[in-house]
Amino acid sequence: MSTVRASARWIKADLRARRGQALLAVLAVAGIVTALITSATLLEDSTNPWRGLFTQTDGAHVWIHAKQSPDPAGLAALPGVTGVAGPYRSAPVTLAQDGRKAPVALRALPVDPPEIAHPVVREGRWLDRADLDGVVVERSFARASGLRLGSPFTVTALNGTRHVLAVAGIAETAEQGFYPEWTPGLAWALPETLDRVEPAVGLSESVIGLRLDDPEATRLVVQGAVTLLDERIQRISTWREVRASMELDNRLLGLLLALFGVVGLIAAALAIANVVGGRVLTQSRDFATLKSLGLTRGQVMGMLLVEHGSLGLAGVGAGLVCGQFVTMLALDGGAGLPLSPMPTAAIAVGTAAVVLVAVALPAWRGGRTPPIPAAPAMPPRGHLSRMARLALLVRLPPALVLGARDAFTRRLPAFLTTFGVAVPMMMITIGLGCWATLDNFLSHPEQVGQAAALTVKPGRLPASDAERLIRADPGVTAFYPGTEVDALEPEQTRTVPARAIGTSAEPYPFVVVDGRGYAERGEAVAGQGLLDLLEVEIGDRVRVTVGGTPLILRIVGRVVEPDKDGEVLSFGIDSLSAKDALPPEFYSLVVKPGVDAEEVRTRLLAASGQNLEVARVVNPAERLAVIRVVIVALVVVLALIGLANLLTASALGLRDHALDLAVLKAMGLTPRQVAATLVTGTGVLVVIGVVTGVLAGASLSNGIINLQGHTSGVGAGIARAPSAVTLLVAVLVAVGAALLVALIPARRAARARVPVAIR
Repeated sequence: MSTVRASARWIKADLRARRGQALLAVLAVAGIVTALITSATLLEDSTNPWRGLFTQTDGAHVWIHAKQSPDPAGLAALPGVTGVAGPYRSAPVTLAQDGRKAPVALRALPVDPPEIAHPVVREGRWLDRADLDGVVVERSFARASGLRLGSPFTVTALNGTRHVLAVAGIAETAEQGFYPEWTPGLAWALPETLDRVEPAVGLSESVIGLRLDDPEATRLVVQGAVTLLDERIQRISTWREVRASMELDNRLLGLLLALFGVVGLIAAALAIANVVGGRVLTQSRDFATLKSLGLTRGQVMGMLLVEHGSLGLAGVGAGLVCGQFVTMLALDGGAGLPLSPMPTAAIAVGTAAVVLVAVALPAWRGGRTPPIPAAPAMPPRGHLSRMARLALLVRLPPALVLGARDAFTRRLPAFLTTFGVAVPMMMITIGLGCWATLDNFLSHPEQVGQAAALTVKPGRLPASDAERLIRADPGVTAFYPGTEVDALEPEQTRTVPARAIGTSAEPYPFVVVDGRGYAERGEAVAGQGLLDLLEVEIGDRVRVTVGGTPLILRIVGRVVEPDKDGEVLSFGIDSLSAKDALPPEFYSLVVKPGVDAEEVRTRLLAASGQNLEVARVVNPAERLAVIRVVIVALVVVLALIGLANLLTASALGLRDHALDLAVLKAMGLTPRQVAATLVTGTGVLVVIGVVTGVLAGASLSNGIINLQGHTSGVGAGIARAPSAVTLLVAVLVAVGAALLVALIPARRAARARVPVAIR
């Protein structure tokens, strides 16, 4: 028992003597565990908001939009269908709110919510016949449009009549993705209300949902529905599309966190092993004394395991708490489910095991310390290192030559320090690459398929008048008429967005990554997601069905496509058949360089008497702004890991050369020169680690980002490396901060009296 108490007192005294280093270890491990918990939460399928919403709403796996009301009995009889929602009548209207206009699908639902695919009311109440003007608005659309509970809003039907409705409730659904990534906005009204807003049945569509007993049989069920309904089908969406649309940003953020977390865990393990190894070297005489007093090898090893392992376990516990808190914020208290116990336990146990292994190896070495109290604390001797020889050849000052010699006195700690600095610096460089890619998205949107800054819809004006006003605006350099249609893919199991924009003679200015742009009728470009979906390559022909008419297109190029997971087919508007060719739904406007798009928007609205619908194109980088916050947080954690390695290297340098201080002063070196010697020994390792990490990160950054772009459907070719100036500043900041931290203990040791330094 006395041995245990003595060991406990020794551990407590040692921790008090190095509070800062102990706190660094706890914070580094906590940050890594937080990143891993958050990434696992965002990547786990059950945390996808769609899954929680689908369970709560008893959702449908397939949604069919048809011209005429289909027979629900025929669809219910399809193999694998266990329930049918609808059919419901849905009419397109336009919301006018605060000078902005947005398309809305007004869906008729009964007073009693259906058993299948019933929206979940989050605020307010469901529809009530006592309030025919009350509607329920989908939550993400309400947020984007600024609609609040009880607020009135005006909608305009296709015939131009205006109706004032009010928000009776705000609900969520698993039927479609979040607005504005998924349009149009969705609102539910009573059938009587919809008949009043849009009395013409021919201007509406029927929507019906199918719930399946086996979600994996979706393809077969859709094929049966297409065969049954034939040309009446306008659009089909499946649960896979909705799930993918809800998880895109979460998966990107989760993968980034997972990459930083896993690599950071390796760096943290190296840092902990380096720290414990350094403590073993600096406290070898203490261990020898303890063993001479009766402690066994196992007791010394256990003492080190308890001390340093407890710090790692404290970091794991803190990381679990912080991870749960961060994921609650990330999921916004919505329909996502918390991380299941198994992944949480795996992360906790795995991190704890890595920490304990990293502690056990140097602790075992400490347990082998011979019981000789007067063991000399002398560094190993040997030949001059290549670095020291180079310093002599270029005639550097003696302090720097001695420091270069001391850097590699102990090869293994020197390697761990260099590698421990290089790994965090590599990940920081990759983070800077992600930052540079986002900046490029914002400053050069044309490189991600967004050459147009504005989208104009004719509204209540004829297309010819809209074109005349656009041509007359001095800020517009080019405009491209376009329309979006839903095309049945070759196997007719789902619809894909087809964008007819520009003409074959004047195509939309896509930046084509592979191949070329379309230049003739029947040619098209596609996003990576569509190429993967259809399993085609550039040069292949695809047969899609638009409005019941087959359309054969030859894919001549791949473009970076940030919309709809890259599952978009784009071609000239003249490639549509005469049957499907309609007046342009919108015009994509390219403004002149240096012209503010908001000024152009204001002029067009004023010139049209507010009859045009002019909207700014939303850059995909805007919704990924949270990645910048994540990068900053992870850089802080990685800097803590690097700092832990740096403190260990400084401590070892002071320990190894404490006796040399007297000799250096006797040789005539001033305290400043002595401090420079000690700082140089640490600084050489830091410079090598920082430069190696930056070079490795710069070489890997583009490949990792392009790989993520390819797998997400956006496509490769989006990566941008950090500029040379940015990398230079990062190197200078990292090296400067490291030297500043190393200078503090070096100056203190250099100014101390020789007997104190020797002790």
